[in-house]
Amino acid sequence: MERSAAFTAVSGWGQVLLGLSAIAAAWLAAQQISSFAWLRVWLAEGILAVAIGLLSCTWKANRRGLPLFSGPARKVVLGLAPPLVAGAFLTFLLFRAGLQSALPATWLLLYGAGIMTGGSFSVAIVPVMGVCFMLLGGLAVLAPIAWGNWFLAAGFGGLHIVFGLLIARRHGG
Repeated sequence: MERSAAFTAVSGWGQVLLGLSAIAAAWLAAQQISSFAWLRVWLAEGILAVAIGLLSCTWKANRRGLPLFSGPARKVVLGLAPPLVAGAFLTFLLFRAGLQSALPATWLLLYGAGIMTGGSFSVAIVPVMGVCFMLLGGLAVLAPIAWGNWFLAAGFGGLHIVFGLLIARRHGG
């Protein structure tokens, strides 16, 4: 029975908080004068986002009496982790190669892929969020390079806020 259940401890309010911190990071990153400083801001945001995500899921699971480390939760992690790990390695490769302008599209596409695959074991709206991240990443590939930071704000900020509010409303927080 545990294997057929969906992972329902995704916190909508945690997603909203992730979105707000990403918008702040986008603003701060836009103020940086070097690409390395820009990258440091977004890497710090990534670490903060992981902490917020883990803490908010733990809080929701505990509040609702749900098992955090259930079969569906393991499947979510196994679907989400490979694209995130790939993104981490590609970040350093692309930056070292002087291709930092490719980072926003890469991050949005890989995060979207992870959310789609991991989210298939969660509530139905989560994979839809992954598709939206991938579509935004595709647009970032085609858009002017100077817009990359704002695509990150729209994705990691705006999409997290919109979908977080939907998850909070429809799935209890």
